[in-house]
Amino acid sequence: MTSADLLADAFGRIRETVHHAVADLSPDELAARLDSEANSIAWLVWHLSRVQDDHVAEVAGTEQVWRAQGWADRFGLPFPVGDIGYGHSSAEVAAVRVESAALLTDYHDAVHDQTVQFVRTIQDADLGRVVDEAWDPPVTLGVRLVSVISDDLQHAGQAAYLRGVLLRRR
Repeated sequence: MTSADLLADAFGRIRETVHHAVADLSPDELAARLDSEANSIAWLVWHLSRVQDDHVAEVAGTEQVWRAQGWADRFGLPFPVGDIGYGHSSAEVAAVRVESAALLTDYHDAVHDQTVQFVRTIQDADLGRVVDEAWDPPVTLGVRLVSVISDDLQHAGQAAYLRGVLLRRR
């Protein structure tokens, strides 16, 4: 197994968890929040997909699928097109409503496809390339990708947990 294979597998696991978390849920269930400060499944999946899209596109030198493939228009959210959800208020979390689970999974799949296309090109020597000098120590490609994987898996797990709570309430 190569580093590229390992990264593709990790991003594939995020995709599987996203699909499971939203499967067969209604728009109201996707927007449901356990309390007024909690995140919804819709927000969690949108946010984790936006973070992956933003961060991987930056290190790959490609355009985000959010813009390039018209996802920003399809979602129609009341945020600037570059927003990824970082630091959102409770009201902003509540504003993330979707017409269907398919909108979330279709966007995530488009991000996943672009991500895997990029990571399949990575050689071990590429992982040490510095991609962000704003941190001390500077962030390498390998660290950035692991950071995205970690963040996305945490949010996908949160969405899966919320799914379980919602299904028990049906």
